Amino acid sequence: MSQLRYKKWKEKTSQENNKNHHKIQHFHKNHHESTFSWCCHQSRGGDVTLLLEILRHATLQSTPVQFRKNHSGTLRKFCVFFFNQCKSRTFAQQGCNSVVYSGNEHHHCCRVQQCNRLILAQIRPTEQRCSSAEDLRSRNCSEGEVINPRSVKEVLKDSEFRSDSDNVVQLRPQKLHLKLRVGEFPQTFKVMFKRAEGHPIDLYYLMDLSYSMQDDLENVRKLGQKIFDALRNITPAVRIGFGSFVDKVALPFVNTVSEKLRWPCPNTGRPCQPAFSFKNVLSLTDDAEEFHRRVSKEDISANLDNAEGGFDAMMQAAVCQNHIGWGNVTRILVYASDDTFHTAGDGKMAGIYLPADGKCHLDNEGVYDKDALYDYPSVGHLSEVVSANKIHLIFAVTGRNYDSYMELSKLIPQSVVGALSDDSSNVVQLISEACEKLTSTVILNHQDVPPGLSISYSSHCFTGVHTQGQKRGECHSVQTNQQVNFSVTLSSSACLERTKTFVIKLQGLSEEIQVSVDTECDCNCQDQEEKSPSCSKHGTLICGVCSCDPEHTGQRCECQQKEDEHAALFQKSKCRQTNTSVLCSGHGRCECGRCVCRGQHKGEFCQCDDTSCDHHDNTICGGKGTCNCGVCECFPNYTGSACQCSSFRDRCQTGSSGECSNRGLCKCNRCHCEPGFYGEHCAQIEAPCQTYLQCVCVCVCVCVCVNTVLSQ
Repeated sequence: MSQLRYKKWKEKTSQENNKNHHKIQHFHKNHHESTFSWCCHQSRGGDVTLLLEILRHATLQSTPVQFRKNHSGTLRKFCVFFFNQCKSRTFAQQGCNSVVYSGNEHHHCCRVQQCNRLILAQIRPTEQRCSSAEDLRSRNCSEGEVINPRSVKEVLKDSEFRSDSDNVVQLRPQKLHLKLRVGEFPQTFKVMFKRAEGHPIDLYYLMDLSYSMQDDLENVRKLGQKIFDALRNITPAVRIGFGSFVDKVALPFVNTVSEKLRWPCPNTGRPCQPAFSFKNVLSLTDDAEEFHRRVSKEDISANLDNAEGGFDAMMQAAVCQNHIGWGNVTRILVYASDDTFHTAGDGKMAGIYLPADGKCHLDNEGVYDKDALYDYPSVGHLSEVVSANKIHLIFAVTGRNYDSYMELSKLIPQSVVGALSDDSSNVVQLISEACEKLTSTVILNHQDVPPGLSISYSSHCFTGVHTQGQKRGECHSVQTNQQVNFSVTLSSSACLERTKTFVIKLQGLSEEIQVSVDTECDCNCQDQEEKSPSCSKHGTLICGVCSCDPEHTGQRCECQQKEDEHAALFQKSKCRQTNTSVLCSGHGRCECGRCVCRGQHKGEFCQCDDTSCDHHDNTICGGKGTCNCGVCECFPNYTGSACQCSSFRDRCQTGSSGECSNRGLCKCNRCHCEPGFYGEHCAQIEAPCQTYLQCVCVCVCVCVCVNTVLSQ
């Protein structure tokens, strides 16, 4: 080659190299963060092949070999820069966090130079810096050299008890913040309740006006003042309202012949009003004379079948806050009837298929005008709405239906049943006793608790009854000015992404406690020492961990990046569990013959994963245990591969019928029924068609005489 041709070739090659170098710098500048994130991931596995390909395409080089040959120096600096940045940032995020994440109450983080140096000299490669307090002390760690985060409680609002009718305070504290360390580090706080004297009561009397309740209506007209007087023995601040119900104005519930719609009652000469579903006759008032006047104007009505439309009426009375006039006081709804009730699904007999929407539908006259559009509410829906609106229910029913309403009351919190005489003459005594029972029962419960948090209650009642570790706090027979105390225990099995808030509330009352929760998932240590002896003078000691310079690696920066091939192979062999397994089980990188694991993996060969345990309810170990190397270690009272089995038995209880109605076994707090029975408590019997295969389904038409059959 001539000197001229050689000179031109050299200039061209130099220009191309400079151009490619600028392209690398341009790529670095424009894709810094994405390349940084990728490098952080790849550097832990020691693979830079993909980075080579990215940069090669960015600079339009023809082959990886040519690219590596031309830009090895630039590439090395590029990767080393990102690798060290990655190590620093990863350390800042995870340096001491793993101990807090572990959830083991014996693990603490050893952080400072002297202690760390001693530990590094003594421990085996697979041992961790974080261990029990006793173990760290045995390694000459002083108390000041150990990070051991604690759960913290801060009361934000704690107003004194007050009995003023305008500003009653019966529950303390009102607001607090908790910072929980993850794992078995529960935080317990005290909740106090003191029943206020003279706490106002709103009572809404909801009465069945079907034809068989005629004598009852006469007595209620006369007893308005006595009801006021009885309630004023409990509190001077009383308001009473009145509503009435019959049933849906549709066949087969009500006779829809035009003449019968106008006058559904027998021709006895007594006043009668057209059938209706629900009507708000009188909103809550403290005027006893007004109550007597408005109720006296009400007349009886009639329907066809025995069951009544009381569920529609209770739903509207609960959700129509403005129409009824409910105040921020003790709310009591008295439901008076002499027969059973329709529930969800019964509306289909009248061609009504839309489920109840739980909204207020009263017209200007206070009448429920969507009864022919929406089906009756279900028991569960009604229970949810009544509880959400903090309403106490009193079922005042006649003796022949008493058992049916007792079963219904079990499904609706803060409800009681009273036996009503055939003419309602004992309604005053019934209301007085039921109100006293409801207002003297204190139930503390929670709502909207985030996943991963566990809560339990211990009750210390004035009567001397004490319970521990229950799902709710509960005391009975709490009299005026008596104080009862509860201990609420909260623990976390997982780190929360941000502050979460939930409420602890008094069932049936408006007062509640706002609880905000953070989780402690970081160790607060910022000690730094450049060129530290603990890091072989080849790195910076930060919070007890070495961040090595670009030329060194290892736990103490004791290994050089440049090693001969045989030495490198020997070091890598120490990172394989077997001769055929991958380095560090594919979950870490090999440094100086030791595995440095990624994420939640741990163990000598990164073979353990504390996130691979079984899940229950979309939560690792069901939120009732900790994951240790793929196996759930359950909290007390829980067992199973995902801690899904509770040793509690309360969900299997069926009162006097025994566990699972004596027709099954209680396993994991659920009933497993014997053959032939099913249902939550094995209370239902399988239909014959499910037992015998040779069965014929026969459709039977039933005729109803709509002109003569009346609810008696």
